[in-house]
Amino acid sequence: MKKVKCIIGALAVLVLMLGAAECFAQQNVKAPDALTVIHSRKSVRNFTGQAVSREALDTVLRAGMAAPTAVGRQPWAFVVVTDRKTLDTLRDGLPYAKMLGKAGAAIIVCAMPEKAHDKKIEFALIDSTCAGENILLAAEAIGLGAVWTAAYPYKDRMDVVRKTLRIPDDVIPLNVIPVGHPTGIDKPKNKYNPENIRWEKW
Repeated sequence: MKKVKCIIGALAVLVLMLGAAECFAQQNVKAPDALTVIHSRKSVRNFTGQAVSREALDTVLRAGMAAPTAVGRQPWAFVVVTDRKTLDTLRDGLPYAKMLGKAGAAIIVCAMPEKAHDKKIEFALIDSTCAGENILLAAEAIGLGAVWTAAYPYKDRMDVVRKTLRIPDDVIPLNVIPVGHPTGIDKPKNKYNPENIRWEKW
């Protein structure tokens, strides 16, 4: 199982980089390598207001769906929002998603326990979280900005997302990810801390 997940993870990175390479090739720009993308990723909260193309959104969604998933169940679904009125409704109803006012789009990652391994909510949440991280990395890789804003586990926030997007009660809106063209204000942080590493044993 561990070996399979490692292989799936490696394939996910490959798919992510292939998608990024295609986008950068169209712009005659060299695509960054995987480690550069990982260390360059940041929470982008300042957007230009420019629209995000369907092609770019498809690229990041493909990366999301390349994430590792227990027993290959893929217990996730994605709601993509580009309508300005809907983005503003989500902005007004969510306390930490005010950047939606300038974002070109939003991707809502949803966890579906009924599709998960053993139909367990834990697997659905873990797998969907992996998909969400891939989306953040893919956005960085193709020159966009994104930020994870939590819906789960806050009932009031999940209620806003469910009502606005007509998400069924048995589907968990994990997050709302604003996606857009960054202004350049937001910068990556160096989070490396050797004190958090244990070699061989705790």
